[in-house]
Amino acid sequence: MLIADGINSVWEDIGKFFSESGIAQLFANDGWKNIIMLAVACVLIFLAIKKDFEPYLLIPIGFGMLLVNFPGNTGLLTGEDAFIGFLQGGLPVYPCLIFLCIGATTDFGPLIANKKTMLLGAAAQIGIFITFIGAMAIAGIFPDLGWNAKVASSIGIIGGADGPTAILVTNKLAPEKLSIIAVVAYSYMALVPVIQPPIIKLLTTKEERKIKMDSVRPVTKQERILFPIIVSFVTILIVPSCAPLIGCLMLGNLVKESGVVPNITKALANSLMYIVTIILGLCVGAKATANIFISWDTILIFALGVIAFSIATASGVLFGKLMCKVTKGKINPMIGAAGVSAVPMAARVVHKIGQEEDPENFLLMHAMGPNVAGVIGSAVAAGVLLALFL
Repeated sequence: MLIADGINSVWEDIGKFFSESGIAQLFANDGWKNIIMLAVACVLIFLAIKKDFEPYLLIPIGFGMLLVNFPGNTGLLTGEDAFIGFLQGGLPVYPCLIFLCIGATTDFGPLIANKKTMLLGAAAQIGIFITFIGAMAIAGIFPDLGWNAKVASSIGIIGGADGPTAILVTNKLAPEKLSIIAVVAYSYMALVPVIQPPIIKLLTTKEERKIKMDSVRPVTKQERILFPIIVSFVTILIVPSCAPLIGCLMLGNLVKESGVVPNITKALANSLMYIVTIILGLCVGAKATANIFISWDTILIFALGVIAFSIATASGVLFGKLMCKVTKGKINPMIGAAGVSAVPMAARVVHKIGQEEDPENFLLMHAMGPNVAGVIGSAVAAGVLLALFL
């Protein structure tokens, strides 16, 4: 009798253990949502490793998403006293640190040498505001979505093709949408080589794509040092709310161009950049829980994200065509596509298309001008949205 009772007790303990395991929860109630999210996480990791799509970010984002969607352990990971929950407390700061590191690795020389390309970076930001208007229109048509100007701003900023900026704006204006916005923003950043070429070729002629531009003039050290200081004065005085991003970006660049603190420059460009990137990716991925991610919001935001990015690319190219006519053919309109702030991917796409048309056409340095201008432009656009709706 005692043996039988002992065996029954053991079986009850085993049954209880299994019923509380993640495996059992996968097949109970909404467990199918977790299965979908685990599959999405694996796809992101696959794209990062196999296809080399933004691996530095998609690997930690995908793995964070993987961890948080194993049933039954969310609180253990993301609670206030948990490891990832503790790291997520720094989400308002990580994008600024990323910008600090970007500043230390970015050469503003092409932009300084050809300041007209700043206009191309500004033109590409049109995608942000057009998508904002579109999101507001959808909010009016479908009030049950619960969208407002803050959510629309977070969706629109995807058009800047700038992951850290999208995270900063969304974390302040619509934190409940952070996981969706971040994954969408970085997905489209990774797909720059896929999305941009058809748009560029549709809006330009073969002759325009063959246009060769004059060599970029040398930029003096004095110009390089003054540039981040002047940009900080101008942008922050006009849009004070862009100070966190612009300030960190320009500080990083000033550290680099000053040449007097090489060890700090090296630390920003390497160690700090990679440390913050993996922490940021892990935190964002861990916010993509099944209940939040599997919704109509996600589908709509993905659709609006590609619209935002496409409009941004098209706006840059069309303004490039205008500049081409004004300068009587001295500007290759394709470099306008690099006005989105996906550095240096967008510039490389433009250079590659130019090489396809003419192997002797070297557009990389010319495209870097609007590309880094796009980084500044997206930060200013973010500041405008924060000033209006925060």
